[in-house]
Amino acid sequence: MSVAVVGGGAWGTALAAVAARQGGVRLLLRDPAVAQAINARRENPAYLSGIALPPGIAAVLDPAAALKGADTVLLVTPAQTLRALCRTLAPALPSGAALVLCSKGIERDTGLFASAVVEAELPGHPVAVLSGPSFATDVAAGLPTAVTLAARDAGLADTLAQRLSGPAFRIYAGTDVLGVEAGGALKNVLAIAAGAAAGLGLGASAQAALVTRGFVELTRLGEALGADPRTLMGLSGLGDLVLTCSGAQSRNFAYGLALGRGEDLSTQRLAEGVFSAGIAARLAAERGIEAPIIEAVAGILDGTLPVAAAVAALLARPLKREFETA
Repeated sequence: MSVAVVGGGAWGTALAAVAARQGGVRLLLRDPAVAQAINARRENPAYLSGIALPPGIAAVLDPAAALKGADTVLLVTPAQTLRALCRTLAPALPSGAALVLCSKGIERDTGLFASAVVEAELPGHPVAVLSGPSFATDVAAGLPTAVTLAARDAGLADTLAQRLSGPAFRIYAGTDVLGVEAGGALKNVLAIAAGAAAGLGLGASAQAALVTRGFVELTRLGEALGADPRTLMGLSGLGDLVLTCSGAQSRNFAYGLALGRGEDLSTQRLAEGVFSAGIAARLAAERGIEAPIIEAVAGILDGTLPVAAAVAALLARPLKREFETA
């Protein structure tokens, strides 16, 4: 298998490190200084400072050089830039190369998940999605991690899972592409809520309740969109939600934390949940899904709902039974 990774951020570099442990891999990025550091010092100082990368990663700046002969291409860029990226890569992509989507989010302008965007822009290429509870620093350092890879073709999913797995990077195969994407995108929104609760000092009990009730919203909306509920209970749903809501190593949690503390948000790293919240709230409303936490996050981010007012509104919701009965 000839692998290319597109995206030299933390997650792209970490996945390149996994692939490099199985053989050579080309990593396409934009920053010449980062490329030089990876090739010369085996380190990505901009995103994974202090973590030694394995030999076998060739950092390149030219798409044609990165993609030449590749039969598997990992796309590891933000969801909001994915469509433009596809158009840039199209002339250099080898015919029939499998595309593995590793970004989590919903395209803001269209409400489409990444697989739909790529299938529209790059027809003729088999598509898979990779998601699950994973911090880039852990994966790059070779610490044990388990994720999910889904493709509509079960054989492709099995093949890619076998080939991309490593000694400490375990991939479980599946066919529920939409379920994996829904879990990955919606948990980002809920992680912002969990971070905001921590920033407001509401306590661990409130955070636990928020994550639990948030998972209810994730499953309701995910199933309404067509996801298999078993997928949402797995690594790319519940597993990723638990990790992403666990602390400031998560970009979305860190963004919510700063939001709750009233800090300057301009210094925060890119958080995909910021772009996905409004779309998720709209999708829930269109399908008649009750999702007060997602709606609150969307209101906070678009400036129509102060953080304190959002908390008060959630606490003032009518009491009812936890589980619906027939």
